[in-house]
Amino acid sequence: MDSKLTLKLNENVIERAKNYASKKKVSLSRLIENYLDSITREANDDFDISPFVKSISSGKSIPADLDWKTMRDDYTNDLDKKYQ
Repeated sequence: MDSKLTLKLNENVIERAKNYASKKKVSLSRLIENYLDSITREANDDFDISPFVKSISSGKSIPADLDWKTMRDDYTNDLDKKYQ
């Protein structure tokens, strides 16, 4: 069931919101409703992780100081050697 809500907002904010809603092809009311719904929805942190996802997780982390360029170059060199 829909209900009316009156808001007092800065005119510039209203105009920018109207333009944004128009570009997204959605009504300003729907835009505000979706926003309010998203920030007030309760987060459900209690969810099950599928067995497949559990099976592919290794529990290993990537070191913060990993040199990606050197790693990429080493990999490229290995491939060059393999396919010569």
